[in-house]
Parts: sequence; C-alpha cells; structure tokens
Amino acid sequence: MIIWNNHEKLKGTHAFLSASGYHWLNWDNETLIKRFYSQYAAEIGTCIHQLASDCIKSRMKLHSRDKHLIEYFLYKNFIPYDAFDADDILENLIPFVNDSIGFRMSSEVILYYNDFCFGTTDAISVDEKNNILRISDYKNGKTQASFNQPMIYAALFFLEYKQDPYKYTTELRIYQNHETLKLIPEPGEIKEIMDLIVTKSNLVKSIIERS
Repeated sequence: MIIWNNHEKLKGTHAFLSASGYHWLNWDNETLIKRFYSQYAAEIGTCIHQLASDCIKSRMKLHSRDKHLIEYFLYKNFIPYDAFDADDILENLIPFVNDSIGFRMSSEVILYYNDFCFGTTDAISVDEKNNILRISDYKNGKTQASFNQPMIYAALFFLEYKQDPYKYTTELRIYQNHETLKLIPEPGEIKEIMDLIVTKSNLVKSIIERS
C-alpha cells in the first residue's frame, strides 16, 4: 500500500505549472517567462499601495531620484527584480503621492454603509471650509480604470457621514498609465448611487432574512 507524501503546507495554493491550468503545455519559452512575471502583478499592486500609503501618512513626497524606494520595497516582499519596472511605477506614483500630500489627504480610509457595502479609499480629504470632497485612486494596472469605484466611495462618504452631496463639490481623480484623470460629477449622479446602495443593501438583507 502506498503511503502518500505529506504536502499539507501546499493546501489552498496553486502551482504555476498546474494541471488545472494546463495551457502552459503549449507555451513557448518567451510566453512562459512573460506569464511567470505577470503572476506577481497583484502582489506588486498591493506593495506599491502600501508604499504610497506610508509616504502619504508620513508626508514624505516622492522625487524622480527615489527609484531605490520602490526597488527596496518590492525586494523585501520577495518580488523578482525582472517582474517590475521601477521607473514606470515611479512616474505614476509621484503625482499620486505628492498631490495627496498637497491636498492634505488621508490614506487607506475605510468608508462604511453596512456589512454589505463598504470599501477602502486610496486617498481622501474633506475641505470643510470650501465644501470640497476629494477622492483619489491609484491604479498600477494597464487596463483603463472606471470612475465607478471612486463614485461609490463618494456615495459611501455621504451616506456614512450623513452629508448632502448637493452642498459639496466632489473631485475624483484616477492616477494611471502616467496620466491624472479628473472628474467632477454632478451631485445627482452621486445621489443616484447612494440610492442604489440603500435599495440593493436592503435587497441583500431581505435575502439573508429569508434564508
């Protein structure tokens, strides 16, 4: 009778060359190398968000000479050097961090309506003197992000803190692909999302109650 080797520590993990992801059988060497490094994309994003948060909280602005910070931060998180381009990351990160510090924004703030709808902003601030809500989103991926995510954050802010979106100017920014995209939505657009959050949350609650 065979005594199976104990691989308990591998439970819940997935191999790069897995049986279920068998398409690698047809990869050439160039494709395999590209796919190997691309598997770190999510980890790189998590690490860079943490670095950005640390910089914003400590009010430490970034400069073009700070490439070593990215290299060190990713290295200590076991990201292979060839899996990222520090110069490319820095070009996007500098305006996000420096603008966030300039606007005196807070980093990694959780906005909560209920257990079914909440989220963590990359950077947020409220200028109470001029009634301006600012929400900034940093994206390290290449696929162009939608403003839906920061719009939901804005709606969550107004719901949680019981503020009227019609009394505020809301400024949303997305930092991605070396661009800073800016949107000032109409208050009615935010109110519409607020209403959707309320109605859809109530629906989820009723589903749970019926279960």
